[in-house]
Order: sequence, then C-alpha cells, then structure tokens
Amino acid sequence: MKTTSYLAHYRKVDCARHSVKTHSVETSLFAKKFAGKIRLDLIGELLGLLHDLGKYSFEYQCYIKSAVGLLCPGDKQYVDAKRLKGKIDHSTAGAQWINEALRDAVKINKLALEIVALCVVSHHSGLIDVFDIAGEDKFSARLKKDFTLTHYCEAQEKIDHSILDRINELIKSEDKNNQLKRLIIRIHELFSGQIRSFSKTLLIRFLFSSLVDADRLSTADFENPEDARLRYLGNYPDWQNLIDCFELISFEIENEVDQKRCEISSSCRQRASDKQGLYYLTVPTGGGKTFSSLRFALHHAKEHELDRIIYVIPYTSIIDQNASEVAKIFDSISKEIVLEHHSNLVPEKDTYRNRILSENWDAPIVFTTSVQLLETLFGGGTRSVRRMHQLAKSVIIFDEIQTLPIKTVHMFNNAINFLTDICFSTVIFCTATQPLLHEVEPSKGAVPYSDAMEIVDYPPLFDALNRVKVQDCQKSGGWAEEELTERVKVLLQDKGSVLVVTNTKANAKRLYESCHGLSENAFHLSTSMCPKHRKTILEEVINCLDPSKPKPVVCISTQLIEAGVDVDFGAVIRCLAGLDSIAQAAGRCNRNGRQEGQGIVQIVNIQNENLDKLPEIRIAQDVTLRILGEYKKNPADFDKDRIGHKAMKRFYKYYFYKRAHEMSYPVNRERLGSDDNLLSLLSTNPQSVEEHKRKHGSPPHYLRQSFKTAGKHFRVIDAPTEAIIVPYNEEAKSIIAKLSAKLPLKEERALLKTAQQYSVNIFPYIIKKLQKENALFQTYKESGIWYLNDQYYSKDFGVSLEPVSQMEFLGA
Repeated sequence: MKTTSYLAHYRKVDCARHSVKTHSVETSLFAKKFAGKIRLDLIGELLGLLHDLGKYSFEYQCYIKSAVGLLCPGDKQYVDAKRLKGKIDHSTAGAQWINEALRDAVKINKLALEIVALCVVSHHSGLIDVFDIAGEDKFSARLKKDFTLTHYCEAQEKIDHSILDRINELIKSEDKNNQLKRLIIRIHELFSGQIRSFSKTLLIRFLFSSLVDADRLSTADFENPEDARLRYLGNYPDWQNLIDCFELISFEIENEVDQKRCEISSSCRQRASDKQGLYYLTVPTGGGKTFSSLRFALHHAKEHELDRIIYVIPYTSIIDQNASEVAKIFDSISKEIVLEHHSNLVPEKDTYRNRILSENWDAPIVFTTSVQLLETLFGGGTRSVRRMHQLAKSVIIFDEIQTLPIKTVHMFNNAINFLTDICFSTVIFCTATQPLLHEVEPSKGAVPYSDAMEIVDYPPLFDALNRVKVQDCQKSGGWAEEELTERVKVLLQDKGSVLVVTNTKANAKRLYESCHGLSENAFHLSTSMCPKHRKTILEEVINCLDPSKPKPVVCISTQLIEAGVDVDFGAVIRCLAGLDSIAQAAGRCNRNGRQEGQGIVQIVNIQNENLDKLPEIRIAQDVTLRILGEYKKNPADFDKDRIGHKAMKRFYKYYFYKRAHEMSYPVNRERLGSDDNLLSLLSTNPQSVEEHKRKHGSPPHYLRQSFKTAGKHFRVIDAPTEAIIVPYNEEAKSIIAKLSAKLPLKEERALLKTAQQYSVNIFPYIIKKLQKENALFQTYKESGIWYLNDQYYSKDFGVSLEPVSQMEFLGA
C-alpha cells in the first residue's frame, strides 16, 4: 500500500478520501490551538498526531473500506464491517508509542507520557479508569495490550514519514517538557494534597477536551464540508462592536429602584478593567444583575483579549427569556452572536447551525444551563467534555449561584480555582443570596474571597432596595388551606395581586383548588405542566401585572417561579423553606418599587406538607427556623431585616455546617461497591490505590484516578425521572399522532426535539400509577416514547393521577 491509500474517512457523495495523514495533521493543528490557550500547544499537537495511529493497520483498512463500499463481498480483503464496528483497536497504538519512547523518562517526562497516553487511549470511549474500584490497573492493561491487537508494529512501519518525524521531534522537545513543567509547578505552588491531584484531573480533562474536539471537527468537516462554513472557529466580531451596541441601551429612571440599577451597572463598567480572577456580584433581587454582569463581561473581555462570555443559568424555564433579551441587543451586527445551549430550546431557535455551534460552544456569547456546565466539567464520555477547553480565556457568569447542587460544592470550587488560576478565565458569582463557598472545608476545596472581589458595595444596596416588609406568620399546628385562602383573599383586596409559593406540587394543587374562585385571574404553576403550558400561564400572569392596566391576580406556584422570573406582585406568601428561597420569593414582590409603601411578604407553615422525598428542604427549614428564632430575640443583630445580607450569611453558615458531609459528592456502597466520593475518585483515589497495593504492590503510575467510574456516577440532577409527552394543545396532539407511526430515525428525532416543550418529567412511582390507570401509552411497541391520555392532563395544573377532562381521541 502507498501511504496516500491509508484511509481515515470516506465521503460517499463525491467519493472523497480523508487520509490518516491529513486527518492526523488537521487534528493536531486544532488540538495545538485549543491546548495553546493554557500554553500547552506542543502537547496538544502531539495528541493530535498520535491519536489514530492504529488506522495504519491492514485490519483497520480492510474494515473501513468494506464499511464504505470500496471493498465488496467476494473481494479478497472484504470483511463484515457491521460485525467489526467498534471492535478494531485504533486508539491504543499511539499511547503505546509514547509509552515506549519515554519508558525510562525522568519524572516530568513520565507524567507527560501518562497524560498524553491516557488521552489518546480514551479518545473514543471517554477517559478510562487508571485504577478501578477493585484496584485493578486498567491503564497498564491497555498499554501492555498485545502489539498484534493494537497494530503498534504495523503503525511504526507504515506511518507517513512527515508524521513520524514530527512525532519524534515533539517527544524529544525540551520546549514541550518545559511547557508542562511550568504548568505543573504552578499547580504545585497553588494547591496541595487532594486538591493538587484533583487539579491534575482537570488538566487532563482540558487536554482530553482539546483532542476530542479537534478529532470531531476534522472528521465532521470532511464528512459535511458545509458544516465548516457554519463554524466561527473563534473568528468573532470585535468586542468593541458588541460594546457599542450594548452601550446604546437606555433605561428610564422612574424611581429609586431604577436609579440603583443604573448605579450597579456603572459600578460593573468601572470594575471591568480590573485584573482577571473570581468576582462576586451580590445584588438584591430585581437589581438588574443580568445586564450589569454582561456589561462587566463585555468590557472585561475586551480589556483582557478573551475569547467568549458564557452565561450560566440554573433553570431552562428562564434561559429563553434572558437569552432572547440579550440577543436583540446585537441584532444589528448578527442574529447569531448569542448561542443558546440547553435541553428545552424552542424549535425556531433549534437551527442546524445552532446545533453545530452548540457541540463545542463556538460563539462569542453562550447562554447555557448549570447542568450543561457541570457535565462539561465532570461528566463521563466524550460529548460534554468536548466543550471544556472553551471555558479557558472566557468570562463565565454564574447566575443564581446559590442553586449550585450541594453535592458538587468541593469539585465545583476546585474547578473555579483551576479556571481562574490556570486557564486565564474570569468568573462572576451573581445572586442576591450569596452562598459562603469560601467558608467550606479548605482542604477539600474552597474558593477565595475578599471585599475587593465584590464588584459593588452591596450592604447599602440591601437597605436602598428594601421594597418589602417580611413578616413571620407561622403558627402552632400550621395553616390549613382554608385559612391560607382567607389570607390570600385579604391580601388580594389590599395589594391587588398575590403570589403563593409552596414547596410541593401537591400543596400547590390543593391551594389552587381552594383559591381559584377568589379571582377570574387565578393561576397555577408547577413542573407537572409542560414548558409550553407554563410559558403560556406566565404570559397571562405578566399581562395581569402590567402596571398600565393591572388586573386582580392570584398565582399559586412551586419554587420554579423564584429564580430569574421577572414578575412583580403586591404581596407574596412563602411556605417555610430555606432563607435563600424566601429571599428569592420576596424578589417577586414590589420588584420595581412601584407600590405606595412596601410590599408584603409573609412566611407561613402549612399543614399536610409531605417532605419525605425532599429532605434538603426539611434541613433548610430547620436552619431558617433557627435564624427566625435568633432574629426574634435580637432583631438589631440582623439590621432588623429577616432576609438581609447578615441573616443570609448566618443561614449559609448553619446550613453548610449541616450538609458539609454531602459536599464531596458521596456515592454509597450500593451503587459503587464501597462508600466513597467523586472528589476522592478524581484525586488521590486512596481506596482503589490501597486495594491495588494489597493485590499487586506499589502503583506504577503517577496518575491514580478512576475517571470512568466517576463519570458514570456523576449526575447533576440525580432524580430517576422519565419524560412523557402530554396532549396540551393541538400541536402536541399532532406530534403524538405522527410519532405513533414508525418514522425514519432522523424524522423521529426532529419531532422529539419539538416534543420537549410538551414533555413533563415524572417519577417512577407516578408512572406506575398512571400505567395502572391505563393513562400512559407507547407511541408504538417498544418505542420507549410515552404519551399521556387526554383525560389525565388538566388545563389548570397539568398531569393528574385521576381523570380531569372528557376523553378526546387522538385519531392515531
């Protein structure tokens, strides 16, 4: 075979061939660029050149040519490609190559060897375990795999000479060694113990991300050349152009709230020229932090020549509104400045280009969710980690940082420190209720804090933007629904609009049924309703709250309304919860300061509240009760503000103490085989290492991590829910009808994407009850796609466990 005949990919539409040489060079150039963000460009280049060396083998060439039709049944070299798919090892040879070359290397070269080999050997499967839970050395097993199975010797013989020469140059390169040495020294200077090992995990994931994205880009752009023309590849409009558009925004100043919002925005503009690092934007709810933080980010990105801004929002229910508002600002430059990446993207925004750019967050401004961000940092496989290198040289804004899952606290803190100290990124924590992430156990991972890191002087803001009077209205035995309904009635007459926020869907439903006669504009919101339904209801609520033509309105909602939803009620009743949740609910009251006097926020304890499946709310309630008790004894200690910054700091101090044991992402024996935590598995991994020592003696590697095991068990939302499609409207019913006919896979996937806005996530025990009621059906046998009987979906509160409407046949 001539070297040009070694095939990596084949494009059937025009019979174009993508050689192993071309693919390796393209991948190396992309990986060099991506790893270069943290000054490891030579290691990135080496990764790209090594990753597919096994494709030079005779066995792989027979497989790929048979798969694409260049070899036909009857040809001597033809093989059954379907049977062999995924079974021919082409990723181990590159790892063995560097292992053989640096077998006797000194420490820093040995570490480089391990990092490069691990990334190369894992680039299709996701990072493998170095040691698994049983103490077995999975990494060595791959490196020692029989050369005939990995095609290592064949690769040595057949590799293109230009590739071979460059690999050898890079392996011997002192510049490459010094790049890694400088970064490892930096990690050792900054971190110690478990955190030092965890930081090396993040470094490995970063390099792995660079390789995976590079490999996928080279492959995809060959297979679909049009895709290459859709990508930015970092060639974005100049920051100054975006700043000029943004600075054209003007805000009417009608009252003190508007004045304070302008002052907050001005402070963000002034601080944008400060050095890179971690910042805190602590602003009372309704203080305009979305646009203020973005103003900081735009100017800061220009000042420090950064690549992108990533805006992280906790809930898909609010991301669409925020992203749309920001996107409109830049319409005069391009309608594609802002990239939205989340699971509930509406069909009109879910364009082909959006999907292409979302694969690796290739846009100047990205709006995404906490789930996507955390999966990028810690998830298994290759799909999410591909984006990690895009977090470097960025401004990353975390909106409502208090919603960070408690189990991820230490891993998250360590990742933030890695991004700010190693990856030349700036991070902003935005919230009215700043959690004390700097006061958790430092040996496991805490972020830094100083007054200078606060973008605005926040204590005076809480006084100036105090638009509500918070009343503790709890009583012995709790409030019955009938009593709470009467309280809503009184507040509605006094304030014109009332929001009640409950902790459970069951309480929200019962209270709505009790209150719906109080006004013709009575609404219910919960996650039992599909996103489209919730959006419609929210629009009706906002219309009733329009200050130019207000209508009496009552809204009974679960916590989904608390973060980022821009509504302004005259009064809010909040069922007892964490003080942070109470403060967020209070942010929906007199939000714009338009009421005469203060809005009213009342804290109540409700009867028949079942929190058995919500233990974290029970813990938060207990801490809030302690704070309210201390407030009662000495209000002056809290500046006479039950939800002010002093009360909030004390709340988090007590709350984090109670949940400190959960912050390293514990995984129990039942799931893992032994009690451990992901922070441990991704750092020093002592249990696995000790088991290896017991069985086999001292570990042969510097690396110890159980990457694959940790990735398998990492879930941002660890709730075993399943999505069902609900017949909310005619479009939803039409989708169900179409899905009930077995469609081509591509068509079915497109419909399922549209169906997300008509889907509700429900727990297994609810599924069983609905199945028992004969209320759930599969679209077709063994499709795994479930839809709800019309009778079990209410226009008022969504999914029901009993019939609520007359049967309507779908005609499917």
